[in-house]
Amino acid sequence: MSVSATGGRLKALLRGLIVPAIVLALWEAAARGGLVSAIVLPAPTAVAAKWWASLLPNQPYDAATQGYLAWLVSGEMVQDAVSTLYRVVVGFLVGAGLALPLGLAMGATPRVHDLFNPLLQVLRPIPPIAYIPLAILWFGLGNPPAVFLIAIGAFFPVLVNTIAGVRNVDGIYLRAAKNLGVGRMTMFTRIMLPAATPYILTGVRIGIGTAFIVVIVSEMIAVNDGLGFRILEAREFMWSDKIIAGMFMIGLIGLAIDSGVSRLNSHLLRWHRGLEH
Repeated sequence: MSVSATGGRLKALLRGLIVPAIVLALWEAAARGGLVSAIVLPAPTAVAAKWWASLLPNQPYDAATQGYLAWLVSGEMVQDAVSTLYRVVVGFLVGAGLALPLGLAMGATPRVHDLFNPLLQVLRPIPPIAYIPLAILWFGLGNPPAVFLIAIGAFFPVLVNTIAGVRNVDGIYLRAAKNLGVGRMTMFTRIMLPAATPYILTGVRIGIGTAFIVVIVSEMIAVNDGLGFRILEAREFMWSDKIIAGMFMIGLIGLAIDSGVSRLNSHLLRWHRGLEH
């Protein structure tokens, strides 16, 4: 990476920090000046202190009873973040694992599309939150209902984008392949699937974002750990600093996930950008 490119990224980063810095400064001034109650809206420094304290191990290190890594991640916020991430990953893999092959089949085969589309169009507008009573009734409490809800949340974004990607392949590619005598399976794997990849990866990105929203809601209702549960617990005791610290942690994890998926998309779609430019 050139020096000019690095300098440009640094300038863009600094410009992006201007508004958050102003908001934090005004927030701190309002809290310290008594304009708002500390119970309702604690100062950013108080929130940062609570967030940092929740990351630290909750007991002294004892080599005889636990390993160093287990002790290092024994902080309450860290354990809750791990639980939340576990549910997001499992639920997303279940939802996307079902949506991807179905979406490919519906996009490539009109008969399959006509068979499944009416049912899916009825189910798609139903928000995952509406399934909470059934999820608890079917699976009880704990991880299974949360994973079920997350899978539903991830299923439809991946499905819809996969269908759109396959059905919107440029007809020129298809006609050229037919003229060259390419078989149906080869056409699907070498032409339709690569051309649909940008749509599929967009659906993956949207599905992960939806899964992360659903997991917070499900943790507030169906489980007894995770960031959503911890925020709800803090509300019961009016610990506003802990609530905001949990929200901040959710934002950090969401940013990390989105950045990772964005980088993966950029890496996998290098050939696509090459065709565009």
